[in-house]
Parts: sequence; structure tokens; C-alpha cells
Amino acid sequence: MSALFERLSLNTATIKKASLAEALELCRAAGLGHIGLWRDKVAEVGLENAVELVKASGLSVSSLCRGGFLTAADPAGAAAALADNRAAIMEAKALGATELVMVAGGLPAFSVAPGAVDGGTASTPASGGKDLLAARRNVADRLAELVPFALEHGVRLVLEPLHPMYAADRAVISTLGQALDLAAPHPAETVGVVVDTFHVWWDPALKEQIARAGSQGRIASFQVCDFNLPIAADALLSRGFMGDGVIDFAPIGAWMEQAGYRGVVEVEIFNQQIWDAAPADVIRTVKDRWAELVAPSLNVGGIRVH
Repeated sequence: MSALFERLSLNTATIKKASLAEALELCRAAGLGHIGLWRDKVAEVGLENAVELVKASGLSVSSLCRGGFLTAADPAGAAAALADNRAAIMEAKALGATELVMVAGGLPAFSVAPGAVDGGTASTPASGGKDLLAARRNVADRLAELVPFALEHGVRLVLEPLHPMYAADRAVISTLGQALDLAAPHPAETVGVVVDTFHVWWDPALKEQIARAGSQGRIASFQVCDFNLPIAADALLSRGFMGDGVIDFAPIGAWMEQAGYRGVVEVEIFNQQIWDAAPADVIRTVKDRWAELVAPSLNVGGIRVH
């Protein structure tokens, strides 16, 4: 594997139409050592088959996406969410993924169903209210219930703040600072955070919060893609290849480097045109943009730009 790409991981969401077997083979053929998995790809073939496919590929699983959706206002909804997250923790363990990405969930009255896949068809809103503060308390309470189970199975719950435009339906946690506050009561080895450029690039406190996360040992994942304009009719599909949108990756990468992050970096893109393209072509573009726009600020492959 080239040193330039040793930290690069492709999230299966970027080549959504490829099967799990195809995605694994494409990443292997492209010289990558890592892959980020969504649970829908695992479910398509069954967990046992997915585990065998991953082992045969020789790739490591950089993360499993996703758990979370912990804001339900009713006891049945809360119980279902906890059960789904325990299942996700067990899936991550079986796949050799130590990081389970967690999306908090939106307002109970508007949140998509826990199993919904980003970029898919809209889900029926859950029952409940519009109490934002109560929804955030629910996330904190249910996270506390899940932490012992995650600790027992060696999986870290990785909180992902989402752009504020998703606060109603997907994530009542919008900033890295909020995610770190939520993680604070728990051991860093059990609750971490993900820095996803699409969601946090705009945050005026981003530099300070990345440094805070690094000092606490809570940076569990770094995901990159661009924020495209104009925003798509389905805002979920406004992600793009690095360099196609408004994000300046150099300072964010430098802040991650300064914070001591030396882990895998996933490229995760939801974009209909990219999904419709040949997956091998998509991976080639990902590698090119990585080499040009992300790797230099991370001192990857012996190149460095500051």
C-alpha cells in the first residue's frame, strides 16, 4: 500500500449502488487498507456473511454507521432504540470495528426512523413533541444506558454532530462542542466524537473544539467530503468530492494534526450524480482529491503544506 493512501478509507455510502462484496473488492484493488461500513450493506448479505467477506478482503473496518436515534418521547420508542443500538454494537464487534458512529436523532415529532438510510426514501415521522431540550436529555440518558454494554464489548460510541439544518429530523446535536459535552461524563475509550467536515466546517469554535477533543483523547473518526452549493432539493445529497464545494480542508486538517489525530480518514459522500457514476471512477477521484486537498495538511505520504 502506498504511504500516501495508508490512512484513507472509503465509506460505502460513497458508492451506494455497489454491493458489499463489490465495495470491498474495489477498495482492495484501489490499494486502500480500510473501509467504512453502513449497516444496510451488512444487512443485505447477513452479518455472518459480511464478517466472512470482510475477513477475506484483508481490509480493516474503520467504522460502522450507524447507531443513535435516541430521542423518542415514548417508552416503546426508547426501548426499540436501545435494542437497535445494542444490536449495532454487536455487529460492530463481529466486524472488527471498534467505532460505532452515533447520530443523536431529531425532535421526536419529526425524527426519521432509527433504521432509515441517508439518501433513501423519507421515513414516517415518529410520534412525540417539539421539546428540543427534552430530546437532548433523552440522548444523554440513553447514552448512559448504552455505555456499559459498549464497554463490555469493546466498541466505542462515536457521537456525530450534524449540520444545524438536520436538527429537526436527524440530530439535535449540532456542534462538536455539544457532542463533547455529551461525552464528558463517560470514559474517552467508550464515548468519542467524529469530526465530519460537511457538518462542522462552518463552526466558529471548530479549531478550539478540535483541540479540546484531542486533549481529551475523544477524536475517534475524521470524515471528509465537501459542502456543495446550491443545496440539493434533498439536502442530504449536497455532499461532494473534496474541492467541489465551499470547504477549505487545509486548516481543518492542520487542526486535526495539531490535536494529535493519527487515525483513519473516511470519505463519505451522499450525492446522486456520484452514486450514478462507475464506482471505480469514483474511487479514483476520491484518491486524487485526497492527495491534493487532504493529505498535505495531515503530513501523509511525506508531503506537508502549511
